[in-house]
Amino acid sequence: MGAETQFRAIVVDKAADAEGNARQRAALRVVDDGFLMPGDVTIAVEYSSLNYKDALALLGRPGVARVWPLIAGVDLVGTVEASADVRWNPGDRVILTGAGSGENHHGGLAERARVAGDPLVRLPPNVSAAQAAAIGTAGFTAQLAVLALEHGGLTPASGPVLVTGGTGGVGSIAISLLARLGYEVHATTGRPEALGAYLRDLGATEIVERRVLASTGRPLQKQRWAGAIDSLGSSSLASVLAQMHANGVVAACGLAQGADLPTTVMPFILRGVSLIGINSVDASREQRERAWARLASDLDLEALDGLTTIIPLGDSLLAAEQILAGRHHGRTVVDVRG
Repeated sequence: MGAETQFRAIVVDKAADAEGNARQRAALRVVDDGFLMPGDVTIAVEYSSLNYKDALALLGRPGVARVWPLIAGVDLVGTVEASADVRWNPGDRVILTGAGSGENHHGGLAERARVAGDPLVRLPPNVSAAQAAAIGTAGFTAQLAVLALEHGGLTPASGPVLVTGGTGGVGSIAISLLARLGYEVHATTGRPEALGAYLRDLGATEIVERRVLASTGRPLQKQRWAGAIDSLGSSSLASVLAQMHANGVVAACGLAQGADLPTTVMPFILRGVSLIGINSVDASREQRERAWARLASDLDLEALDGLTTIIPLGDSLLAAEQILAGRHHGRTVVDVRG
């Protein structure tokens, strides 16, 4: 294709409103290859996805997009068209999650992308492009969290594992992964009557009402869980830490409730609890390849299909509103060609 190939993209930009204040806005635009940023590999994108971070960026919330104008989307799956990286050749099917996409480099909510070659991962042969997008950053983060629990010594025999934010992208895939590995999985939701069946279908054996974790209470509470994957942060994570078994392991990977952590050192020095942070954005190539190999072998892809909604590129803004309003569960895949 020529240097001025036109394509559609969801672009986040900043402009002054009527009062003169700078506001972030997102819109579907037609741009060309001259709009792309430098990169080793040019990709014909097939699918992206909508994560919580994407929803924040599309609805003008600060803290995600760091340069403007910016093509949104932290994930992409597609086919290499041209490459200056010796690892990749035209025709290779690749996945990109994080690595600055949709934050300080153009992302995947577009029909074309030009990115660095190092963080790309080869599409596993048993995973379709749409399934890889459904996994995306959410599933990659969930898998890194499971690997962290295993590294911390957790096994299915250790006891129950809690997944907070169970109906979100990270939580949903974490439940499915843990259940398939033989863990007893407990999951939180703010709507147990409406979503309890969804969580049980994923593999959760006990549903925990989110309000149970809403206040920190005593620094040490009744021991309930051997491990946990938390995407909420704030007082919920503090409550989880206070209710861990001795030598329990917690993987923290999100801040949907807040970035604060109102806790004490008690769970760490009196029960030996470990708190492990998960950074999926800056994961090394080795971490990426290991996690995707485990996802390809451990994740129930049929169950993944059941929790996935596929939308066209033009519906991204509406879907982002539903995500931030808490009206969506599971994974939203964007067919950028639709």
